[in-house]
Amino acid sequence: MGETTAKLRLVFDAVERTRAVYLFDEFDSLGYERSVGHDVGEMRRVLNSFLVFLEGVRGQSLIVAATNHGSMLDRALFRRFDDVLEFTLPDMERRAEAYSRRLAAFTPSARLIATISRDSARLSYGEIVRVCDDAIKDSLLSERRGVSLDDLRNVLKERLPAVRRPRKQR
Repeated sequence: MGETTAKLRLVFDAVERTRAVYLFDEFDSLGYERSVGHDVGEMRRVLNSFLVFLEGVRGQSLIVAATNHGSMLDRALFRRFDDVLEFTLPDMERRAEAYSRRLAAFTPSARLIATISRDSARLSYGEIVRVCDDAIKDSLLSERRGVSLDDLRNVLKERLPAVRRPRKQR
């Protein structure tokens, strides 16, 4: 941790010298709220340094920070970035569209699309792509010509254990 600020300085020196897009992924690990009682003093100093470095950027580079935990970020960060884009989970219609597009070569039935879209209410677009790709791979490796609902549900169950299918309403 003691070297983090020095490494950040190197990154921001590069930001000034080399025009590029610089992505800070999983940004909550660096930019979490400083007023949180259980933080580490070193991390508070790292965030303060990041804010100072960010303020000093005059080059033509683009700096992007990504997180799945925006509510944990320090409010000062929102004043330093020009734009904040928030992506929500897709609704039923958007999930169906994503499945239809990704599985188009396998001509999935409307029933299959509707069912898997309902079963995957908590998935992001990226997770939907992964489910489709894994189900396609399983189908191809098993020398089947199509992707079934069972293929998709198996991927949901085996590869995405944190995602639970919603309970059926009675």
